[in-house]
Amino acid sequence: MLIGFDASRAALANHTGTETYAYQLLLAMANLTSADFRLRLYTHQPPQPAKWPQGDFVETRIIPFPRLWTHLRLAAEISRHPPNALFVPAHALPLYCPVPAAVTVHDLGYLHYPDAHTPFQRRYLDWTTRRHTRVAQRIIADSTATKNDLIQHYGANPETIRVVHLGVDSALEPVEDERVVNAVKARYGISGNYLLYLGTLQPRKNLLRLLEAFERVSRRHPVSLVLAGGKGWLYDEIFDRARALKLEDRVIFPGFIPEADKAALLSGAVAFVFPSLYEGFGLPALEAMACGAPVLTSNVSSLPEIVGDAALPVDPHSVEAISDGLLRLLSDSALRQSLVGRGKQRAQNFSWEKAAGQVMEILTHIATD
Repeated sequence: MLIGFDASRAALANHTGTETYAYQLLLAMANLTSADFRLRLYTHQPPQPAKWPQGDFVETRIIPFPRLWTHLRLAAEISRHPPNALFVPAHALPLYCPVPAAVTVHDLGYLHYPDAHTPFQRRYLDWTTRRHTRVAQRIIADSTATKNDLIQHYGANPETIRVVHLGVDSALEPVEDERVVNAVKARYGISGNYLLYLGTLQPRKNLLRLLEAFERVSRRHPVSLVLAGGKGWLYDEIFDRARALKLEDRVIFPGFIPEADKAALLSGAVAFVFPSLYEGFGLPALEAMACGAPVLTSNVSSLPEIVGDAALPVDPHSVEAISDGLLRLLSDSALRQSLVGRGKQRAQNFSWEKAAGQVMEILTHIATD
């Protein structure tokens, strides 16, 4: 059986959420290949990650094209040389798809918080998701919360949706060597104790309320807030709010964090703070747990499903609730230790190997149905 895999996101150099999903799932699925299960990887450029699957049962096809790569170039490729099934790990199926297909829908945040996306992004995501509910043989949802959103907002057939939780990179574990942690902190201008957020800087992540909550906390605790990640839609508001609250000396914006530095930065944090307004899964929270950081998350969307009782939940719409949660974490060492233990155990339930096996089962089913 030959499975086509749209690896265009996985082939990029810098990985955020969707790229991480595609890449880690690709690596795990490649480990399951055999004469009975082969992978053909489609990319629009030479793969950038240093580690890329190779072997007798994995083939990479680089098919460059300037625009509309998915809908034109990929569609032409699978028409001329069809696999038994196609897997698209990031939203968009080709306009013409002559083979059975499964596509992952990560979240419907553009419906819940439309102002957090550009008008073009909203229209495109709405169109692609609506189309998938009609033409995809299977939709893979990151969480039950996303599955329910698909049913509620698009009338998707529940029988076509499969929930496959993401995994945690096995390389992410606590960094106990303080020299390593201090070297990474110094690289990003961090000194002393710090709270850490890691993710794209955009309104949906609720960073404006987090800044207001932190301003209250900073009056009582000598701690910094590190907001790490690339700049997303409307990121200027976040920088403006930090200045308006006079937090320039307490809030650090180190930018995008490469994978090599992630574990040390998470391990060194007093706590990881993730009061997002909406998440299809919330992988950063699990990654923080795997690295031994106590975690604060919001109590909405998929996050309660994913973190269970291993994080401190707060109402993300309340600055006071976020502030109270931060104060509890900073002042209660027993609570932090309890969350660390529960978090490590919780993170062990999520693996890319398990996710890859589930996706492979789905693809095998649609290819032979």
